[in-house]
Amino acid sequence: MKLGARTFDFSRQVAVMAIINRTPDSFHDRGRTFALDRAVEAALTAVSDGADWLDIGGVPFGPDGPQVEAAEEIDRVVPLIEAVRAATDAVISVDTHRGVVAEAALKAGADVVNDTSGVSDPALATAVATANAGLVVTHSLSGPRVRHPRPTYDDVTAEVVAFLRDRVAFARHSGVAADKIIIDPGHDLNKNTLHTLALTRRLPEIAALGHPLLVALSNKDFIGETLSRAQHDRLPGSLAAAVFCILNGARIIRVHDVRASVDAVRMTETLLGWHNPDNLRHNM
Repeated sequence: MKLGARTFDFSRQVAVMAIINRTPDSFHDRGRTFALDRAVEAALTAVSDGADWLDIGGVPFGPDGPQVEAAEEIDRVVPLIEAVRAATDAVISVDTHRGVVAEAALKAGADVVNDTSGVSDPALATAVATANAGLVVTHSLSGPRVRHPRPTYDDVTAEVVAFLRDRVAFARHSGVAADKIIIDPGHDLNKNTLHTLALTRRLPEIAALGHPLLVALSNKDFIGETLSRAQHDRLPGSLAAAVFCILNGARIIRVHDVRASVDAVRMTETLLGWHNPDNLRHNM
């Protein structure tokens, strides 16, 4: 898959996507990278630590907090994309559900739109198609900043598969190229811990849809509830979950802790025979 200046062989390669949020109330960093200079620094540090991909967002998914208008979202993400694009050829995605924001971000230099709403805005698909950009189609029931009633599923994995199949078809009908589409089952998005664990166990059924599979599970509540760990004590659980997902078909891992995640991914690739050791000295 070619995204911007980079090409990935997802038959034997896993991409590490670093999360860069320009929000004062983000899920994990709580505004640490809200200032533009701090966000640029975090993005370039992530690349230095081995990230292949930078996911830039201006609106948290969670329902708690103020609404962010489209103009403000653009003001948050576009200057960051422009600054980072001038400094690296890493893949840049914009995490948005709005077509107008996607269009502005793609013009600023983004390569991919990462839409956690399952392409709820037809204008977003049009913007992606016009730019021949990449698109992440994610399962959720509501989208960002919406409080959804307690989620229920008869068969969460089957329902996620059906949703993704339908929304991919919509994106294709809107002109998005098949070889530019990525799918994400939406770990914890309108799902409780039991739902997320169930779909993770059956991840091969989601990968069987045939598009590269992204998983965004870093430091999420299903890890905290499984291990009784506070939010900033979930790195070991996040790494274990990431490796499990790679073994079951995931090829893009969205993470907060880049250096540790890159090491886990490269070690997994090497054990699978996809990657050679960086150096050989022991008993040689």
